[in-house]
Amino acid sequence: MSDPVLETLLLPIETDAVELGDNAKVLFLRARAGKPLRLFKTTDLVCEQSFAPDRDALISQGLQVEAETEAAGFDAVLLLPGRQRQEARAQIARAVSKVREGGLVLACAPNTEGAKTLEKDLAALLGRVDKISKNKCRVIWETVNAETLDKSLLETWLELDEPRPILGGDYVSRPGVFAWDRIDPASRLLAGLLPETLKGKGADLGAGIGYLARTVFEIAPKVTGIDLYEAEKRALDLARENLSAFKGKRAMNGIWSDVTKGIEGPYDFIVSNPPFHQAGKADRADVGQGFIRAASAGLKPGGDFYMVANRHLPYERTLAECFAVVEQLADEGGYKVIKAIKRKGGR
Repeated sequence: MSDPVLETLLLPIETDAVELGDNAKVLFLRARAGKPLRLFKTTDLVCEQSFAPDRDALISQGLQVEAETEAAGFDAVLLLPGRQRQEARAQIARAVSKVREGGLVLACAPNTEGAKTLEKDLAALLGRVDKISKNKCRVIWETVNAETLDKSLLETWLELDEPRPILGGDYVSRPGVFAWDRIDPASRLLAGLLPETLKGKGADLGAGIGYLARTVFEIAPKVTGIDLYEAEKRALDLARENLSAFKGKRAMNGIWSDVTKGIEGPYDFIVSNPPFHQAGKADRADVGQGFIRAASAGLKPGGDFYMVANRHLPYERTLAECFAVVEQLADEGGYKVIKAIKRKGGR
């Protein structure tokens, strides 16, 4: 599949609008895999990616991937920033901090997802920028010059996505993770319907910052442990911190992975608020359907699966294919909560 944002990001290099030079060392922040990356030698490109599906795709392309690189002094830094404003500004500042004096920063975003703001922000840091618009996207670039760099703004923006207390200090979160400064209503609805009778070992698929897993520990004393599956490592690190009060009392295991590729187990129960977006704004029902199949495969016969989803998402057929019993527990505020039971002695 084509990736217009990635293709546009690399236009200045492909068209010789900028020159990297031979054997340039390049860092790609929030990297995504794709054919355009064949432009680089794999030994000269470091990809930073904390989102497991994108990490896996980059690795399959033979690229070097790190969740968070400590190296600096790169000749060029590429960036596909997130949509959340504070996170995006922190990523821009991080890109600038990782490049050598005289090195190049290139960033790209769709026109409908903050391209104009990205241009203004990079210009505010570096003094000026060049740009190309194509594929309904905009790529912005500039060299880093100490004389024109706004060092005070750089330091301020570098701290914008740092972890911080939220909800009166009950949780720790950071900009860029899902529902970063609140408990989203879908998870809250599901949490209120989870029974105190849950027991044994469970899993939370798409654990986020750990709200559902922590709720299970708080209400169900017979639960012995939970495996937390989360694709975004930044969220998983927060979940570990938010569950620290249970460390040594209940078994916990954080698993940085793409749930749709399968889970471990077998589990006595599973809870989940599956994501329905990845890159871009379009609904991705296939992701939630993958979560349902993974839950079915990972449960013990007779095990329970509790999930919440937006009312309009088409999950019922997949649930009926994978589980012996499917029951809707709630339909409220645009969300549906479903309990499904795996067939005993079956798949």
